[in-house]
Amino acid sequence: MPFFILLLISVLAGLGAAFLTRRWPGGETAPSVVEVVQEAGAHATGPAGRRARRAARLDPERATGLALTLALAAILVGGVVLALLAVVVRSTDVLAGLDSSVAEWGDQHANAWTHDALTAVTYLGETVSVVIVAIVVAGVELARTRSRWVAPFLGAVILGDKLLTAGVKELVDRARPEIEAVAATLGPSFPSGHTSTAAASWAAFALVAGRWWGRRPGPALAGAAVGIAVAVALSRVLLDVHWLTDVLGGLALGWAWFAACAIAFGGRLLSFGASARAAGQVDPSRSLSRS
Repeated sequence: MPFFILLLISVLAGLGAAFLTRRWPGGETAPSVVEVVQEAGAHATGPAGRRARRAARLDPERATGLALTLALAAILVGGVVLALLAVVVRSTDVLAGLDSSVAEWGDQHANAWTHDALTAVTYLGETVSVVIVAIVVAGVELARTRSRWVAPFLGAVILGDKLLTAGVKELVDRARPEIEAVAATLGPSFPSGHTSTAAASWAAFALVAGRWWGRRPGPALAGAAVGIAVAVALSRVLLDVHWLTDVLGGLALGWAWFAACAIAFGGRLLSFGASARAAGQVDPSRSLSRS
């Protein structure tokens, strides 16, 4: 039963992400992130410029501008959620009842078959697994475009996530559930490293894969990335090696770090600093004339 619950929630999460991506405005005609940054820079002067910037950020016809805004929001929300959860689990027992109830339910409904199935799912968040997938994805992208930035992008996502997760674990130093004996040997509990790795890495793989086939398969790729991250998160809880709040923190950290890396590398452009270079190339005279 735990595995089927995991499957149901993961599929629903993936379908929800696919639906939202499908409803994403702009479609095939969406401008590149560089064009959006240039236009924002061109309207950066005076009150009219501020109004134009806000409009460009939220205009449904400017999908990439909206993407930048939502990426920044993901970083902010993810950071806030992670910080709040860290304070709550470190200093209070507010969510202890919820954590314990979910852990006990998973233990009561576990059996050998579900344990093996959940273990197979959790491998999708293993560092070795995502590194292998990253090598394959980077190889395909390098053969297609000769881009020198795909490997640094994937490396930044995976390595940065591991470093951030390790740092937060040491700061919070939370004990793991005691139901599963092996959990005590795995180090601090918050946030879940497997979950954070899955959230950041599979989102990055979806972003790179989206360059291969254009925007049309974007909803399916986004749905798969979210579904995998949620499945890994639930597998860690149902295997009794993490609390529910651990995996929520892992999702927040992983997706926020992916969003930060995506902005740094110009989104689908995969060129480090593309947005900053575009903003620096804006002609000040155009800013005055347009405002």
